[in-house]
Amino acid sequence: MSDNFDIQEYMTHGVERVVSDAIKATLKNPRESAYMVRFAAASKTASAKRKSAQKDNVHIPPFLIASITSSCNLHCAGCYSRSNNATVDEAPVKQLTDEEWLNIFNEADDLGVSFILLAGGEPMLRRDIIKAAAERPNILFPIFTNGTYMDEEYFELFDKSRNLIPIMSIEGERETTDARRGEGVYDKLISNMDELKDRGLIFGVSVTVTTENVAEVSSDAFIDKLAKKGCKAVIYVEFVPVTDEASHLAPGEKEREYLKDKIAHLRQKRDDVMFVSFPGDEKSSGGCIAAGRGFFHINSHGGAEPCPFSPYSDINVRDTSLLDAMNSRLFKELREGDYLKDDHEGGCVLYEKRQDVARIIMGGA
Repeated sequence: MSDNFDIQEYMTHGVERVVSDAIKATLKNPRESAYMVRFAAASKTASAKRKSAQKDNVHIPPFLIASITSSCNLHCAGCYSRSNNATVDEAPVKQLTDEEWLNIFNEADDLGVSFILLAGGEPMLRRDIIKAAAERPNILFPIFTNGTYMDEEYFELFDKSRNLIPIMSIEGERETTDARRGEGVYDKLISNMDELKDRGLIFGVSVTVTTENVAEVSSDAFIDKLAKKGCKAVIYVEFVPVTDEASHLAPGEKEREYLKDKIAHLRQKRDDVMFVSFPGDEKSSGGCIAAGRGFFHINSHGGAEPCPFSPYSDINVRDTSLLDAMNSRLFKELREGDYLKDDHEGGCVLYEKRQDVARIIMGGA
């Protein structure tokens, strides 16, 4: 990475590109496009707040990932979160309350955070938190959901609050999706897409990329089908293996280059859909953007973690401010060291370096 690399400038341009792409993707939908134009103005104000803080050597990332629940109704094959006991069938009582999440959203707005990705578990199980997010129009809230809890009340909420964007998990066509997520899930997702399109609501999908589905999920046919359903964003996330038995599913260099070329082709072909690749799009950022470089993760119990795939924390937002959590000792050491810069196998450099992360937590060098 260049010594002159400016992560704040890089992330600012990244936010501007995301917003610009979103505006282009919604030009045929006046209500969505109008909101995106207003959000573009809000994101410029937020960017100015982050730049001002940077002058005082305080780094504010534009993105935050909030796992608002540990509970999920599905048992997806190879689920990273379940394998690490971060997701369970019934949520523990010590999860952050609705009021605590509301305070986090308010502070994030004040600091200049532009995007809060709501995740889980299954985030739609916590309806009141999503309703609270709806009241923060300066922040865009992509909701990473399995789609099975989407109902009439949610459709009406999405219609009223355009800053809530459902991002539904799909693995490819019916056979591939149901094999990983359960029988009938694909048909529910397609039904949701049809309802969202009929109401003029935008949505996106999240795809876990493996060696087995990379060709299917990046094919023109698959993307064309999603686009016709009204999908405006496709987010590719490389599979992170949690067991040796699953390691063969992690994309290698061959699959990464294939996906990179396909995404370049898709971006050139269509301007009505936004394409994001993780960690593929991080290459130009000089490495991983976790640990507060570009984003960080708050788990359902309040622990501030580098990212969902690096579930280590030395600070809890229950005990401190969001700003202090962003600048925890762990995050600072990860940002200032070489931990985030290396190339890596699988979908997460910090997952591969989890022993180093654990050593920092314990106070080692």
